[in-house]
Amino acid sequence: MIADEELLKLLPPRSKKSKKGDNGIVLVVGGSRLYHGAPLLASLAAYRTGVDLVYLAVPRSISIPIRAYNPSIIVLPLPDDKLTVGSVNRLLSMLPKRIDAAAIGMGLSARKDGLLKLIKELDAKLVLDASALISDILSVAKGNILTPHAGEFKRLFNIELTDDEESRVEAVKSYAYKYNLTILLKAYTDIISDGNRVGLNNTHNCAMTVGGSGDVLAGITAALLAKGLDEFDAALLAAFINGSAGNLAYKRLGLHIMPTDIIDSIAYVMKDYESID
Repeated sequence: MIADEELLKLLPPRSKKSKKGDNGIVLVVGGSRLYHGAPLLASLAAYRTGVDLVYLAVPRSISIPIRAYNPSIIVLPLPDDKLTVGSVNRLLSMLPKRIDAAAIGMGLSARKDGLLKLIKELDAKLVLDASALISDILSVAKGNILTPHAGEFKRLFNIELTDDEESRVEAVKSYAYKYNLTILLKAYTDIISDGNRVGLNNTHNCAMTVGGSGDVLAGITAALLAKGLDEFDAALLAAFINGSAGNLAYKRLGLHIMPTDIIDSIAYVMKDYESID
């Protein structure tokens, strides 16, 4: 399957009688003293993809500037600079009764035991990215989405990917099947597989090498999960929306785009395919 505009027809209609929360609640967990922007970008992308609420859990040390940046994001300060077991316990006690989907790992500094506890105990569909992509998660992440680039794929599965597309497709499909995951391999051609289905996305441009575009992708993916898409459809459509938004930003700004420009373009990709019932 090749990603194209037909995928946008997967977007569910919004009820004109819907209330706050009916159209998706997303949690983002990430950030550290050095990388405060990554989880913020994922949160903004999730909002722009059309969910109703976004909670952002970050270390207390960076929570105030994030709160000041955007009042829409509900910031949950964590007591430790790393994701520890104590921080996870605190987070789980602060969450609302329902979280539909979560994106974990963007800019995150984490202890292994804290990360594994969060993955096991959080009752939500998960998108695992960046620092969350370690081999230890494979035993507890079944049914969820992983979004590695080639280096992170090697860290997860101890395999070096070649440049041959056919062999990459086979590797992604086989490891997705083995571990019951949906894998979105980020590359010149994005490869998405749940172990049975395979999708390819070539919609993007070379300006999207800018730091933060992967964080935007994680936020879009979590939002689509929260809206009710299954893992494969959410990952494939997210790759297409992210790339299409990047292309719109490129048309305006050339090679000078920032990840916030991609976020600002998301609505223009999606709005013509949305419906209200």
